Order: sequence, then C-alpha cells, then structure tokens
Amino acid sequence: MDISLHASFLPHDDPDASLAFYRDTLGFEVRADVGHEGMRWITVGPAGQPGTSLVLQPPVADPGVTEDERRTVVEMMAKGTYAGILLAAPDLDAVFARLRAADAEIVQEPTEQPYGVRDCAVRDPAGNMIRIQELR
Repeated sequence: MDISLHASFLPHDDPDASLAFYRDTLGFEVRADVGHEGMRWITVGPAGQPGTSLVLQPPVADPGVTEDERRTVVEMMAKGTYAGILLAAPDLDAVFARLRAADAEIVQEPTEQPYGVRDCAVRDPAGNMIRIQELR
C-alpha cells in the first residue's frame, strides 16, 4: 500500500495574520487562497514539497457544528488548546531565530527533550501549537 500525507487542516481566526505567519515567517508557498461567503481557506506548503499541504480554514465553517460547539472551539483556540502540528527542520536554531525575529509567540525555546528529540514550540496567530523538531 502506498499512502502519503496530502493535506492537513488548522483553524484560523484571522486569515491575513495566518497567511503572513506561514508564508512570510515559515517560508511556506501559497498554493490556493479561496474565499466563500465571507470566509477564506488558504492552502500553504513547504517549498519543494508540492505533495504536502496545510489548509488554514475557518474553525467552524461546517454547518453541522452547534452554537455550543462553536463557543467551545473559539474558547479552545483562545487558550491554544484546540489544534497543532509537528514540523521538522534540519537547522532548528535558524528556524527559531526567524520565529523570534518575527515576534512569534514563543512557547518553548529549542530544548533537548528526554524522549530523544530537540525541538521548540510556538503558537501561530490563531493559537495553534506549532512544534518544530530538529532533523538528525
């Protein structure tokens, strides 16, 4: 069986701020920017990896989401506990320096973890946890 990760989704509550973070700070390519009924879905991905994308989406665009669920999602996003993603880079220190220079919300500086990886953590403009591991 040949299966690969094609796209993953993260919520955003400010499409322009999210676009700036993923495009300008992390250096991702913009692959699509689609608006519909006042909402935006922005597809980005790492340069040189056209088969892997991240879709930044409105958090509660699904019509099946109840008002109580919408409130919960908004509250969890505000706390930074709703969604996250794990990225990897060969030069973690360079990525971290870029994040710091862009005034990203730093959660954890590069740290050698007891479980065998070196990583850092930041939050994107929507509060999503972004952990970045160093490739070894």
